Amino acid sequence: MKKSNYLRNLVALLLVCAIAGTALAQRGPGRGKGPGRGQGHGRGHAGVGQGQGNGHSQAHDRDHADFRYLLTNHQKIRRDVQLLPNGVKTLTESDDPQVAAKIREHVYWMKERIEKQQPIRMRDPLFAELFRHAKQIKMVTENTPKGVRVMETSENPYVVKLIQQHAKTVSEFVKRGFPEAMKNHPVSTSAKEPAPLEYHHPRIKEYGKVVQLPGAAQQPRDQSKICVDLTKGGPADKLNPSIEKVARFVNIYEGAGKDPAAAKIAVVLHGDATLCALNDDAYAERFDTKSNPNLDCLHELHEAGVEIYVCGQSLVGKGGQPDQVVVFTDVAVSALTSLVNLQADGYAYVPLK
Repeated sequence: MKKSNYLRNLVALLLVCAIAGTALAQRGPGRGKGPGRGQGHGRGHAGVGQGQGNGHSQAHDRDHADFRYLLTNHQKIRRDVQLLPNGVKTLTESDDPQVAAKIREHVYWMKERIEKQQPIRMRDPLFAELFRHAKQIKMVTENTPKGVRVMETSENPYVVKLIQQHAKTVSEFVKRGFPEAMKNHPVSTSAKEPAPLEYHHPRIKEYGKVVQLPGAAQQPRDQSKICVDLTKGGPADKLNPSIEKVARFVNIYEGAGKDPAAAKIAVVLHGDATLCALNDDAYAERFDTKSNPNLDCLHELHEAGVEIYVCGQSLVGKGGQPDQVVVFTDVAVSALTSLVNLQADGYAYVPLK
C-alpha cells in the first residue's frame, strides 16, 4: 500500500515539473521578476496582430501592454537613427533600468513578429505595408547596457524605404508618445504612386460628387434597398441640400467603391420638404420665384431609377394639391404608409431631417 502511494506521488511530481518547465520555456525574455515585467498578460486584446487561439491572444495583450508602457514613459527614452543604403541602424536606450528592460523586451517580440509574419497595428497603413513585406526584412539585434541596437535591412529598394520611414515613425513615438500613436501613418513611397483622389459624378452628372475609395471598409453591397425619409427644408430659391444628398447616395453605389453596386432607392418627401416636388408654376406662385430649383436634381434622380413619393397628407395640409406635383413623382396616401410599406419590403431606413 505504501509503495503504491509512493509511485502515485512520484508520477504527480514529475507531471508538475514537466508543466512548469514548459511554462517557463514559453515566457520569453523579461517575464520573470524584476525590471521590465509587464502587467495584464494573458488577457486577449482585439485588433492587434492576426493570430488565433489563446497563445496569440496572450501575445497580443503582452505587446499592447508593452507598447503602452513605452508610450507612457516616452520622455525617458532616447533614440538615434542612422540611415544606411540598405536600411537603418538604430540605438534606443534609457537611463531608467526598468524602461531599458522593456525596450529590449519589446524589440525581441517585434523581431519575432517580423520573422514569423505576425502583423501588429494593421489599421495603420505604414505598419500594414511593412508587414506585407516582412519576408524581405532582416533584423539583427544587440542588447546594450541601457537598451538595444537594431540593424534592419532589405535587398528590395522599396522595402528599404519602408524600413526607413518606419524608423522615423518610431522616433516620433518616442518624441511625442500617445498623440503620435493615435495617428495613421500613410506610406510616403510606393512601388507605384496612387492617383490623387478626385471628385467625380459616376451617375448623377451635376449633383452629389463622390471620390472613389476601392480599398475602404464597408463597400457598397449589390442589391441594396434604401428608403430615404426626407423632411428637411431649405431656402426657397435654392436646391434643397438634402435632395442633393440623395444624388450622392446614387453616385456612391455607382462609383465610390471598388465596383459599381446595384441599389434601389426610394425617397419620401414630407414635412418641410413636401413642396419641393411642386411643378414650376405652382412653386413660383407659392414662393415668388422664377421656377422650382429642386426639379432638375429630382428629375436626374428619377432618370437614375429613384422612386420619389410625396406625402399626400402633408401636401394638402400645406395648401397644395396632388395635381400640382411634378409629373415624375407619385403622391402617396401619407409618409407614414410609405415608410412602413417600404421597410416591410426590405428597404433600409435612412432619415434626412
